[in-house]
Amino acid sequence: MKKIIALTLCLVMVLSFTVLFASCGEEKAKVKVYTEYELTAESYAFAVAKGNTDLKEAANELLTALGTSGKLDAIINSFYDGSATFSYENPVHTVPSGADRENYLIVATHANFPPFENNEGKKFSGIDMNIAYLLAEKLGKTLYINNMDFDAVIASVKNGESDIGMSGITINESRMKLVDFTTEYYESAQVLITREDDSVFADCRNAEDVERALKKQGKDFIVGVQKGTTGFMYTAGDDDGYEGYKNLETKPYATGSLAVLDLANGKINAVIIDKQPAILFAKTANE
Repeated sequence: MKKIIALTLCLVMVLSFTVLFASCGEEKAKVKVYTEYELTAESYAFAVAKGNTDLKEAANELLTALGTSGKLDAIINSFYDGSATFSYENPVHTVPSGADRENYLIVATHANFPPFENNEGKKFSGIDMNIAYLLAEKLGKTLYINNMDFDAVIASVKNGESDIGMSGITINESRMKLVDFTTEYYESAQVLITREDDSVFADCRNAEDVERALKKQGKDFIVGVQKGTTGFMYTAGDDDGYEGYKNLETKPYATGSLAVLDLANGKINAVIIDKQPAILFAKTANE
């Protein structure tokens, strides 16, 4: 009798786990990026401390040279199509300080924003990181990539912990009060990501339709965004002209990839983030 009871309990446990995993599998869905509906128009640039004209001018000279030669487009395209071979590993384990500090170009970034910056283990890659390496080379310095949360990048540059912020940073009035910016090097936009089976935006034909659909949602509709980014400002509202959507809930995440993962798992209703990272995050979630 004890053997029968034990066998029955084992079967119940196996069936329970089978149902649990089956349910999890059913929950996870494919996601879709509305690439054709750009909700904003914005420009990326690098951030330097106010008064650091030498570094700003050196970065501008590099960007001009890369643009004129066609190398900037080549770098960008290589990370878009997956042909890029650039990667970099910091030569030291901690942020350089003391007498050795002046030998380094310390770059503040959030290395979870492909194709602009990414890291696997100790290796950093991405459009911005490639340009950072070339800038350090131009200055005759050693590159040190200071990886942090995105919403800490501007402060790190402002307080002198890092020399320059290179992290897919959009120029806006609030940031310009804290740091200076180089010339623009990339045009971007915020886009919407939803689950493929979502019907809320099915009839949308342009960005205005998407915005009208967002305004119709209630507090039970959750939009995931990355903290400190334009997507957060666009959705939550800010002092730089974004009205925001007070009718729905804005949920900030440390990274855009975590927001897209929650979307695929049905924990939130949508994600708003920069276009190129959106494409790559969605691709990863759908694999």
